[in-house]
Amino acid sequence: MDIENQKSKTRKLGKWFKRKKKRADPFHLSEDSVEDENDDYLDNVLLRSREMDPTISINELRIFVGTWNVAGRSPVGSLAVDLDEWLNLKDAADMYVLGFQEIVPLKTLNVIGAEDPTEATNWNMLIGKTLNNKYGCPWLTPMLNIISSDNYHYAGSPNWKKRSSVGGRIGTPTRERSRNQSEKLSGNSKYKLMASKKMVGVFVSVWMKRELLRKFCVSNVKVCSVACGIMGYLGNKGAVSVSMSIEGTSFCFIAAHLASGEKKGDEIRRNRQVWEIFRRTSFPQAAKTDNSSPPLNILGHDQIFWFGDLNYRLCLEDSFARQLIKKQDWKALQEFDQLRREQKDARVFQGWQEGDIDFAPTYKYSSSNHNRYSGGLPSKAGEKQRTPAWCDRILWYGRGIKQISYFRSESKFSDHRPVSGLFSTKVKMLSLPVQELLHCTPFFPP
Repeated sequence: MDIENQKSKTRKLGKWFKRKKKRADPFHLSEDSVEDENDDYLDNVLLRSREMDPTISINELRIFVGTWNVAGRSPVGSLAVDLDEWLNLKDAADMYVLGFQEIVPLKTLNVIGAEDPTEATNWNMLIGKTLNNKYGCPWLTPMLNIISSDNYHYAGSPNWKKRSSVGGRIGTPTRERSRNQSEKLSGNSKYKLMASKKMVGVFVSVWMKRELLRKFCVSNVKVCSVACGIMGYLGNKGAVSVSMSIEGTSFCFIAAHLASGEKKGDEIRRNRQVWEIFRRTSFPQAAKTDNSSPPLNILGHDQIFWFGDLNYRLCLEDSFARQLIKKQDWKALQEFDQLRREQKDARVFQGWQEGDIDFAPTYKYSSSNHNRYSGGLPSKAGEKQRTPAWCDRILWYGRGIKQISYFRSESKFSDHRPVSGLFSTKVKMLSLPVQELLHCTPFFPP
């Protein structure tokens, strides 16, 4: 008889979860729409279980997203000051997601030759030093199962062994040993490198606070690269992406470098590359024993961030653009922004969001005088004539995302200024295993 009661409760709970998933906002538990009396007591079960275990809740995660075209220059030690200003460590985030473009010069050998990880490693070392400089481990870059291949699968923290009975959260013994070794090597570092992927000059690096790996279940960390440059398939242009799940919320981070040029029609090439990245970005499925069903494409994620040197320009005459820049009339200047026009006409990024741009165009600065834009009148000998533009952008898509700030930094390292966005995101915590809920017999009616 007890077995039959347990089966009945299991069926009811399963049906209730399905109904909730269909009708409720994924970030807010609805208490108003009640279909029957069974929903009443199951609502009470969940609410009272939440009091017992705070893991059934919505948590806030602060994510810093940054993009920087470094014009083929290698990182140097003096850049630590620039990075500190860019990463805004006085108001430290929980995660840092950094996208770079042109970490190597886009020469033929770099584009068609074998990938050389040297520059990516150098950038990661400098980023790790900057993030952890104040936390007792300045010279050691903390590596945690860094991803290099497109089919790598990271399956969470060993601290979740006791909590989870759901497949797919616990790594293999080999991964566990690797992770334990990493824990010993990283000492007291505060941030860990979760994923890193390079394709020619496009590079993404994702860092997370160590304490979050103890608090949250982080799973299905995967990477993908899509080359859509020369002939549509070389890596001088394209995107590198990271997919990951934090608790019950899936994230996708896309660092992109799109086609350059300010001639009429160049925006069409950029739009086409965006759609190619959408079409060809995919993340391998986990093993068949993994029941987490990770998303396979960009739009299959709950929260998505697309950032990089998107290269969209200003659709107005150069001298007029410079006049508006001199007046700091960013609102008037945005009326001529090519990306926003393309969005408005539903040709690209339809439904995506971007914060108000309250800063000067980020490209192109003079190589001889980093305080002024290249070109203009009178034109300097040998300088490229380029209309300043907001080439470096951060867009997002999905529920539960709120932008806190959107700004540019003033590093003069390259002809682009770095751009950053700080976001508050809502993470849906995984519910307790059904078995544990069913063991709470006092909360079910007799």
